[in-house]
Amino acid sequence: MTTRDMMADSGGHLNATADQRWLATAWMMFGTIALALAGVFAILLVVARVPGTQALFPTQDFFRVALVVHVDQSVLIWFLAISGMLWSLAGRVPLQTARIAFVIAAAGCLLVAAAPFLGAGAPLLNNYVPVLDHPWFLVALGLFGIGMLVQVVLSLARPAGSLNFGDPLKIGALTAAAAALLAGVSLLWTWANLNPAWEGKAYYEYLFWGPGHILQFAYTQIMLVAWIWLARATDRPLPLSDTWLSALLVLGVLPLLAVPLLHGLYAPDSAELRIAYTKLMQYGNALAPVSIGLLLTLSLIRNRGRKVSPQQRPVYSALMTSLVLFAAGGLIGMAITGVNTIIPAHYHGSIVGVTLALMGLTYHLLPELGFSRPEGRMACWQARIYGTGQLLHIAGLAISGAMGIQRKTAGAAQELDGLAKAFMGLMGLGGLVAIVGGILFVLVVMRACSHRPA
Repeated sequence: MTTRDMMADSGGHLNATADQRWLATAWMMFGTIALALAGVFAILLVVARVPGTQALFPTQDFFRVALVVHVDQSVLIWFLAISGMLWSLAGRVPLQTARIAFVIAAAGCLLVAAAPFLGAGAPLLNNYVPVLDHPWFLVALGLFGIGMLVQVVLSLARPAGSLNFGDPLKIGALTAAAAALLAGVSLLWTWANLNPAWEGKAYYEYLFWGPGHILQFAYTQIMLVAWIWLARATDRPLPLSDTWLSALLVLGVLPLLAVPLLHGLYAPDSAELRIAYTKLMQYGNALAPVSIGLLLTLSLIRNRGRKVSPQQRPVYSALMTSLVLFAAGGLIGMAITGVNTIIPAHYHGSIVGVTLALMGLTYHLLPELGFSRPEGRMACWQARIYGTGQLLHIAGLAISGAMGIQRKTAGAAQELDGLAKAFMGLMGLGGLVAIVGGILFVLVVMRACSHRPA
């Protein structure tokens, strides 16, 4: 494999054609807009809880409506949009077709945000992809999904350059694309075989259970690509050859070979399928992140005396906080017993670990795509503020869960005593700090994009 065949060289500098750069930039902007929309709805979540504000919103239950949109924008759409950026760099796709896929996905994203103001209500807080049970919202999700699937297929059909184990960044991006494609197949399979008697929350819980679990593999792969890339960009490469790194990334998705078997054996609304997918994610989605996480930790320890340049600080902060949050989420997951707030503490830690890695990768790629380098205090402190807020958030959730606070309860239903109230207050404080950190990320990216170097 020549250097030009690789997504990036050993120093993390991007290798891409003009068309790939255009598409990557479009998807990066799309992802940032999705995260900004998630921030807007996070603020609306807070306002909607203030007494006397109900008249300001289009529905009486706007808090849960805003929560659905916030979750979908900040997880599903943000993660897959930034994945689209990487898939654009991993595959040399027909530009016209790729542009159409991008426009369809972007239209879906904007319609998801607009749906509550077009009359969409009936929030259903099912796992993985919560929905508003309304045609506008369902059409929006459908558009986004179609656009993403077309981008995935294009990237897998025409990988850039030769494809072998010499480029773990490309291998990681394409294995994530394969996992996303399998999630789409699982969704269609489930939809075609799901008992039509189910409706409401139960219907969408069954519909998204399998695809949601499969997407976690794709998100993890993208995070690992970001870790490897950022480690190289900050002069802290992982102490393992590219071939072995690629092998670990392939092993990360090999458990998904069981997906057709699971669908063939069990009905989509069976307890057996739910348990099987839970175990698949618990035991199958650990080898690659644990191995690469330990290698990254070793590299950081070995290079702890090496100074971080001012240009590298925002990227380095994002890499460090991503590793800490993802590890915290994994450790908390080992403590799950019963249905309590330890569960959201676990997945918030893991999800935010992915988010911080993608934030760091966005910072690194901004100058590579022709924009200004994120610099200054705001850029340096953004990941630390966001990461600290989320650590407080998951700590409050985890300790409250250990004290018996149940998941998906709120207000008086939680029956909080003095100490439990303090830890749930810690959770809320952390959430507010994290919102500030998320807003700062959007501002940093906007500032970098508004100034192109001469």
